[in-house]
Amino acid sequence: MAERVLTRVHSLRERLDSTLATHRNEILMVLSRIESHGKGILKPHQLMSEFEEICKEDQSKLHDGAFHDVLKCTQEAIVQPPWVALAIRLRPGVWEYVRVNVNALIVEELSVPEYLHFKEELVDGGASNGNFVLELDFEPFTASFPRPTLTKSIGNGVEFLNRHLSAKMFHDKDSMHPLLDFLRTHHCKGKTMMLNDRIQNLNSLQSVLRKASEYLSTLDAATPYSDFAHKFQEIGLERGWGDKAERVTEMIQMLLDLLEAPDACTLEKFLGRIPMVFNVVILSPHGYFAQENVLGYPDTGGQVVYILDQVPALEREMLKRIKEQGLDIVPRILIVTRLLPDAVGTTCGQRLEKVFGAEHSHILRVPFRTEKGILRKWISRFEVWPYIETFTEDVAKEVTAELQAKPDLIIGNYSEGNLVASLLAHKLGVTQCTIAHALEKTKYPDSDIYWKNFEEKYHFSSQFTADLIAMNHTDFIITSTFQEIAGSKDTVGQYESHTAFTMPGLYRVVHGIDVFDPKFNIVSPGADMGIYYSYTQKDKRLTALHPEIDELLFSSVENEEHLCVLKDKNKPILFTMARLDNVKNLTGLVEWYAKNERLRELVNLVVVGGDRRKESKDLEEQAQMRKMHELIETYKLNGQFRWISSQMNRVRNGELYRVIADTRGAFIQPAFYEAFGLTVVEAMTCGLPTFATLHGGPAEIIVHGKSGFHIDPYHGDQVTELLVNFFEKTKQDPSHWEAISKGGLQRIQEKYTWQIYSDRLLTLAGVYGFWKHVSKLDRLEIRRYLEMFYALKYRKLAESVPLAVDQ
Repeated sequence: MAERVLTRVHSLRERLDSTLATHRNEILMVLSRIESHGKGILKPHQLMSEFEEICKEDQSKLHDGAFHDVLKCTQEAIVQPPWVALAIRLRPGVWEYVRVNVNALIVEELSVPEYLHFKEELVDGGASNGNFVLELDFEPFTASFPRPTLTKSIGNGVEFLNRHLSAKMFHDKDSMHPLLDFLRTHHCKGKTMMLNDRIQNLNSLQSVLRKASEYLSTLDAATPYSDFAHKFQEIGLERGWGDKAERVTEMIQMLLDLLEAPDACTLEKFLGRIPMVFNVVILSPHGYFAQENVLGYPDTGGQVVYILDQVPALEREMLKRIKEQGLDIVPRILIVTRLLPDAVGTTCGQRLEKVFGAEHSHILRVPFRTEKGILRKWISRFEVWPYIETFTEDVAKEVTAELQAKPDLIIGNYSEGNLVASLLAHKLGVTQCTIAHALEKTKYPDSDIYWKNFEEKYHFSSQFTADLIAMNHTDFIITSTFQEIAGSKDTVGQYESHTAFTMPGLYRVVHGIDVFDPKFNIVSPGADMGIYYSYTQKDKRLTALHPEIDELLFSSVENEEHLCVLKDKNKPILFTMARLDNVKNLTGLVEWYAKNERLRELVNLVVVGGDRRKESKDLEEQAQMRKMHELIETYKLNGQFRWISSQMNRVRNGELYRVIADTRGAFIQPAFYEAFGLTVVEAMTCGLPTFATLHGGPAEIIVHGKSGFHIDPYHGDQVTELLVNFFEKTKQDPSHWEAISKGGLQRIQEKYTWQIYSDRLLTLAGVYGFWKHVSKLDRLEIRRYLEMFYALKYRKLAESVPLAVDQ
């Protein structure tokens, strides 16, 4: 047998040079077609289109070579004749940059700054040559931190971190000292927990734990902690180990095991059980944040639902853990949002409001203010930046007064909520969690390089700067999906898009974030099981709501709440519900339906979105409303289509999903991009077969063909063909509908519940709280860097955003 020889891995440039040598003419044809577009940016579909334009014979010659591989991995090409620069994504999070001289067919490798400088010339024509450009590079600050390298590890940061910490403890016994110090820092309202001053070193800790373990072995497992609390206190152990002898024994044995031979699973379990989180602050400043009569208003949708579902579940998990820890502490959760005095008909003008379904959680509203006083009216999420710093100062005072203590965990939501969370966590020295929901940079192509074109309307310079500060300041990041972090094989993730980018005239980001950073964790939300449950649970069905749902769907009356009439009530209903904006693509769905005669014969279409009961202040929504009216007229949709204004009653919406299921209908989510897709989870939880965009979270929620179907919103004909096939098949074989319905329900139970979410979130808070304690000196440098970036860059950008004027 021939001996296998290990050879050197050739660089990308070497591989391209080799292919150029053998297929010079064919490659020249492709590159010449790309160059012929002239100065500008080409996207992947444009590049592949040019490749497919050359003859089939030439294509086949290139198919197995490095050039075709590179072209398939290229996320953008910058054309500046005779040069074409390529941003090549070899796999999620791993990029290389080259440029090719089309005339000479010479390939040059580019560093990140060189590539970004080349790209900037599209805007400034090389005006920055020789001038100082602010380059942001966060890599040196995290170079000493551990991080994985495998794609499958992205989003499993806590697992990697636990392996690293336990390995460090195993190989270096001095690494145990931070764990001892950490256990001695736990107090709540002046009460010491876990360890007291009688335990001064690791030897005394091990000795005391062994004594305690021996003593516990003589007790009945159900013996309450109060029976031996005094005895434990005398040897150095305080409350927090457990409520009964059995649980205390488990905790003590876990710590003895860690001191003896640390392992990742035991470390995570132990850190997750330490009493650490009693007061949580959740920040969500923008939009209309209330529990009733707001859903569907501008900037008010999935994020509000997410938090209002998250909080009761989180409180239940906190209460459960506190009881199991043997403590009598009352937890508090504060959702901090903006006070809106002029939001008539809602509770948005009320300072403090109890959260439904929770006992110890409240919405705390703090106004935006300037030197001239309080801002009374709603403003878009893109216009909040001049108010954030003062808002944060006011929030710090309100929160500490309300809690009578510092929070133990601060959770930010969306860009401005995450910036406020960063400023608060920095000020108070508290563990910070970041939830982006949606990073706008990926939703608006080229909004970085051409930021000036977007600035008047969106003020992205402030927002992208805030995002960079928050994602680098936070202790851990929660995402709902892998795609949110690192995209897919062919698409770039939301966070990944912040790895390297440029905003000419502002700054150049050569290393903004690393998707392999162990701060990333995928923790998917669920739907409120009290509201969303299967249509088959007849004993729970809200039949009292059926008359008004019937009126909503089938009434012959047309008014501001519902437009157009469904003539055939026996047909299944294809249903969707979302905000009426460009990205959600509701008008796109209506157009697909309108153009497919067979689909119109098979099903009715019902769209819930936009609010025609009042005049919209949102320009995007106004444009979508006009388009919807045009589609209704052009395609004569009345009779097969129903357009319903946004529905704010979540309980009724839950039953609405189930009524649609009764018709043997389906739910469709046609967005061009969806960060997660909470309505997808809601529909599946109600047993409704679901079709959802493959761009974003729904691609991970749904297993295609088993628990639902993926659709590509850029290919409407394919979507309608898939829908027609589904409804024709279910008409002939009703068991097909049942199979998809059951598949969706099973998928939700396995992965998407708030109970799973809350347990994971509190465990993460424990692990990252410990990591923060261990690495506090290492993180000082990046905090200082961020302070300077905030003071010298963000503050000026925020001040440039015009202040709103109350009318």
